[in-house]
Amino acid sequence: MAGRRAGVANLCGPGFLSLDPTELKAQLAREARALGFDCIGITEPGTIEKAGAHFLEFIATGGHGDMDWLASQPERRVDPRGLWSDVRSVIMLGVNYGPDQDPLAILKQRTRAAISVYAQGDDYHDLIKKRLKALARWLVATAPSEVKVFVDTAAVMEKPLAQAAHLGWQGKHTNLVSREFGSWLFLGAIYTTLELPRDSAEIDHCGSCRACLDICPTAAFPAPYKLDARRCISYLTIENKGPIPQEFRKAIGNRIYGCDDCLAACPWNKFAQQGREAKLGARHELRAPELAELARLDDAAFRALFTKSPVKRIGRDRFLRNVLIAIGNSGDVTLADEARRLLDDANPLVRGAAVWALRQLLERDEFEAMQADALNKEPDQSVREEWQAAS
Repeated sequence: MAGRRAGVANLCGPGFLSLDPTELKAQLAREARALGFDCIGITEPGTIEKAGAHFLEFIATGGHGDMDWLASQPERRVDPRGLWSDVRSVIMLGVNYGPDQDPLAILKQRTRAAISVYAQGDDYHDLIKKRLKALARWLVATAPSEVKVFVDTAAVMEKPLAQAAHLGWQGKHTNLVSREFGSWLFLGAIYTTLELPRDSAEIDHCGSCRACLDICPTAAFPAPYKLDARRCISYLTIENKGPIPQEFRKAIGNRIYGCDDCLAACPWNKFAQQGREAKLGARHELRAPELAELARLDDAAFRALFTKSPVKRIGRDRFLRNVLIAIGNSGDVTLADEARRLLDDANPLVRGAAVWALRQLLERDEFEAMQADALNKEPDQSVREEWQAAS
């Protein structure tokens, strides 16, 4: 669930192929691995019609929530030629970001924050795009052509294309699963005008397994292979701009940015090896930060802590909303002081979450003693409703 911004690079050449296509593909694979990609596959543009139909159904049922960019110009997503009519081959690439420790262990440390594995290091969009551009430049220099590169930033259905290119298959949790890397792959795409040899599509290896579906804290999967983003913790903590809906707050636990439960539950992860280089690895300070420390971040400190991190894009206010939900779920009364202090925050989203956290941590009479005075002073209706919800 990462940010959407322009992610296209045009690299042009005369548009002819002098090398044998099979040899070019072999050289391309060697160059990709030298640049740090762990897998590569090639497919043709018109291979994801079925996935396109599922995507249109997803949009029609409103499963995308407030992610309006997904519903914008769907024809550009359901077929790569809708985005670029000249594309002849789609090169799909993956980078293993398998964690070096159990990502679910942090959920038992209720006074610490759980940040999704992919967001514990530098923003993968920037890291992977640099590699993609380098590979695209090599391709253009080796076989003059036109190319465009994408990293989860444009109207590209990366996961169905990755399955068509034999990198893995879309599991029941709708994420890509690899027999080599489990559920831990960053994906990138290169569209090219070259006609390159295709790989066969990967088949589904999920079988009767339901581990990813059954572990979901908010029942975000109405059926296998179908996601209702409006119930997904990644959506709720990242894309959702308003208050966290009441019905999901307890289930969020201490997850303050994203959720790894369905990924971590996948049995295919047993074949995955931790493959992140140092520059793709987790920062120590983001592995299990204290909720109390995060609650004290002002805007400048927030930006400093999350420089180059995807977390930075949600902003300090939404981030503190998430931290306060986690504080409310911590069961640690000492953290009530942090929530009390944030009752005076300038942002109503933060104040409202602070009210909820206090309602979870304080005895009823203590909370009600604060309530009447707070209602008299609070100008924002959404925050007033948080105070009134305890009555």
